[in-house]
Order: sequence, then structure tokens, then C-alpha cells
Amino acid sequence: MIQRFRQLSMRRKAMAVVILVLAGSGVVLGAVRLGKRTPTVPTIAVKRGEFLDSLQFRGEVKALKSVTISAPSEAGDLQIIKVSAEGTAVKPGDVVVEFDKTKTEQDLAQYRSSLKSAEATIDQSRAQARLAEEEDKTTVLKARYAVESAKLEASKQEIVSKIEGEEAKLKLADAEQSLREAETKEKSDKALNQATIESSVQLSAKAKFDVQRAERSLAQMSVRAPSAGTISLLQHWGGSGPVTYRPGDRAWPGAAIAELPDANTLRISARVDETERGRLAFKQPVTVQLNAIPDRQFTGHIEQIGAIASMDFSSGWPITRNFILEIVLDQTDPRFKPGISGEVTVIVDRVPDAITIPAQSMFQKSGQNVAYVWRGTEFEERAIEVARKSGDKIMVAKGVSAGEQLALRDPTAKE
Repeated sequence: MIQRFRQLSMRRKAMAVVILVLAGSGVVLGAVRLGKRTPTVPTIAVKRGEFLDSLQFRGEVKALKSVTISAPSEAGDLQIIKVSAEGTAVKPGDVVVEFDKTKTEQDLAQYRSSLKSAEATIDQSRAQARLAEEEDKTTVLKARYAVESAKLEASKQEIVSKIEGEEAKLKLADAEQSLREAETKEKSDKALNQATIESSVQLSAKAKFDVQRAERSLAQMSVRAPSAGTISLLQHWGGSGPVTYRPGDRAWPGAAIAELPDANTLRISARVDETERGRLAFKQPVTVQLNAIPDRQFTGHIEQIGAIASMDFSSGWPITRNFILEIVLDQTDPRFKPGISGEVTVIVDRVPDAITIPAQSMFQKSGQNVAYVWRGTEFEERAIEVARKSGDKIMVAKGVSAGEQLALRDPTAKE
């Protein structure tokens, strides 16, 4: 009996020890788990290394020199029936735009008909003028003959009766009056015929000018490339917004349809404000990432910095004034053409061995710049001192150390 009681007591002690060991293990495991708790928001490690102080701004490819291909300036209603596609490579003489010739051909036929009619009218007027001139000359000659005859009869008044002498004087006066009238009519008819001929000549000249203009317009209905290059279609208002020209579109006389940029003058053009301009320098290296060429990054240098601020109408209202920047690239690409845009980056300074954090890991609290540092079980709010800021990177002068984990989202913010 005593032996059985001892065995039972020993079993109870063993169970108590096991329970204590298990409880202790649970406490230790819980503490370990608590010490390794995962942050509730995304974090990033603070890095030490070279800090690149850079400026970034938007740029657009532009050509300093280009040839504009326009619709005929002397044509009337113009409709495009064919136009080269955007980016088409053309040689000198290739047809870029072709317009409907029907209306111009009809106008040309009408102008030619008017020219023939005007030339026929000139010939008719000259013939009538010559006929009238001959008739007037004959009338004048007859009147002069009648005057001389009357003078001869009047000279006989000394040998004839007084009555016959007076009759002769009256006949002489009538003859002289007829001569004056004939001479006046001759001058009047001559001036009238000359005016009629000049009017017909003017009508003929106008008809000839219309024919020549229509012939030029007809020849310009097929607009050819004056030089080799890549077609860059220009935009016009299409009702729903700016669109490039397409077959079927109508164009006003002289409208700019496309451009042939000179590939040797292609530049990246950008606008910078006064503070940015002061940090840029001539020949400073740049990198360019174009949206239309995402698989390639270009390098280049600053070729020109505007000395005088100009108005930037693309910035919206109110209109700002800034400086134009021209950048030359070191590489070329067949996809490189006017109108495409991208991001220009200029490194203005390099700081070695710097503490760098992303801009999204810094927050504003009570007028201070703070960061939230993960301390194993919770985030610690810590004030930081910013030395420099460039794009989405911040160089920290004081407050955090390399390797520490920073919250990328405010852990104190209520969701």
C-alpha cells in the first residue's frame, strides 16, 4: 500500500514538471513570435551610397529646320484623296498628298472657253473698228470735197446774181458744218473703238490669267516631296478635336498638311523655370527617355539655354514665363521624329556616401519632417533633417541610419 502511494506521488510530480516545461516553452515561443512581428505597412531599408542630385522635366522632339507641304494656295474647294501615312520615308519627287482634280479641271475648261471667246471678241472689235474707220474717212473726204465745191461756187458771186451768191454762201456754210461733224464723228468712233478693243483685251488677259492659275493649281493637285525625309502629318480641327489629315478630309487653300523635318536639326526642346535654369550649364550631359521609344535610353548634352523668358501657352492658365532649353542627342533612331515627348534628366551634382530614403517614406507631422522606423514590435516616430531632395529621392542629414526599415505608409493613419 505504501509502495503504491509512492508510485502515484512520483507520477504526479512528473506530470507537474511536464506541465511547467510546456508552459515555459509557450511563454518563450510567444515572446519570440512577439519579437519577430511583421510590420503592418510596407517598409523599405535605408541605404547609404552615392546621392544623385538631378533635375527632371518634360521635353519634346522638334526640328529646327523643316519643309512644310501645303495645299495649293490658288485652288478653291480641296478634298484629299490620297496622303502618305505618318512616318513614311519619301524620296525627292514622291507624291505626298493628292487632291481631287475634278473641280479644277472643270474650272480650267471654263477659263479656256472664256479665253477663246475673249480673243474672238478682240478680233471682231478690231475688224469693226477698221470698217468704221474707213467709213468715217470716206465721209470726211466727201465732206471736204463738198466744202471745196461750195467754195468754188461762192467765188462766182461777182459774176452771178446776188441771190445766187447768197445761196452759194449758205451751201458753203452747210458743207463746212458737215465736214466738222464728220471729223468729230471720226474722232469719237476712233476713241470708242479703241476703248472697246482695250476692254476686250483686258477680258482676254483676265481669262488668260485664270487659265494659267488653273493650270498651276492642276499641276499642284499632286504635291510632291521636295527632299528626302520622313513624313510628319500636321493636325487640324476635325470637329471632335485635333486630328491629322486623312483621305476624304477637306483642306482650305494653303493649309499645311505635313512636314518633312531635317533629320540633322532634330533637337529635344524643353522649358525650365528660373530656379532650374540657374543650375544648368552649357554642354551639361543629360539622359532622355522618350515615351514612343521605351526600350531605349538616349544620352546627350545641353546645346542652348534661353537667355530671355518667354510665355509658355502649354502650361495652362495663368500663363507662365520660362526658358527654352535645347538638347542634342548623341544617338539616332529611325523612330526618332518630331512631336514625340519624354522625360529629360540632368544630373547637377553627386554626393558620395550619403544616407538616402524614398520621398514616400517621409511624412509631415506638426510642422516637422518625420519617418517611422520599425523597432521589431512597433514603429517609432523619428524627426529627420533633409539635406537635399531630388525627384523621388531624399538625402537625410540626421535622423535615420543605414539598414533601418522605414514605413512607406503612415502607420498611425486611420484606414
